[in-house]
Amino acid sequence: MLNNDILIRLRYALDIKDTDMVEMFRLGGVDLRKDDVQLMLKKVDEEEDDGLSEDYIRVNNAMMEQFLNGLVTFKRGKRPGENGSPPLSGENVNNQLLKKLKIALSLTSEDMLGLLELAGVRVSKGELSAILRKAGHKNYRECGDKFARNFLKGLTLKYRE
Repeated sequence: MLNNDILIRLRYALDIKDTDMVEMFRLGGVDLRKDDVQLMLKKVDEEEDDGLSEDYIRVNNAMMEQFLNGLVTFKRGKRPGENGSPPLSGENVNNQLLKKLKIALSLTSEDMLGLLELAGVRVSKGELSAILRKAGHKNYRECGDKFARNFLKGLTLKYRE
């Protein structure tokens, strides 16, 4: 799943305005204009995207992680003693997405399991825990696109319905 698709789905699920997205990127350390955000949110077919289109900005993994860091700061505020955005982890974007949304929206593991169940996916607490672990941990499991897509679908069903 393209990072741009994640942004589109997340923006819809949480009803985020363009100006708030600009602020979230800024809090994560990326300076953008509203026009840039709108170009990121433009729907483009993955096969047609050559990365060279002037009317489309492709979001790379670093920008996505910075946006998610900015989302956490936007929703929860800065941590005491923190000056600047946290360093990038380089971890799988889907794993980062679930971790950062859990923090930003103050979700418990039970809340996350409920959101997945809304989307028609049943997973155990242990499976979810493996996805939320730090890369390199012996029980770490990489989050696939389908799992992340279903989590975003559950978010949409909860927050938009």
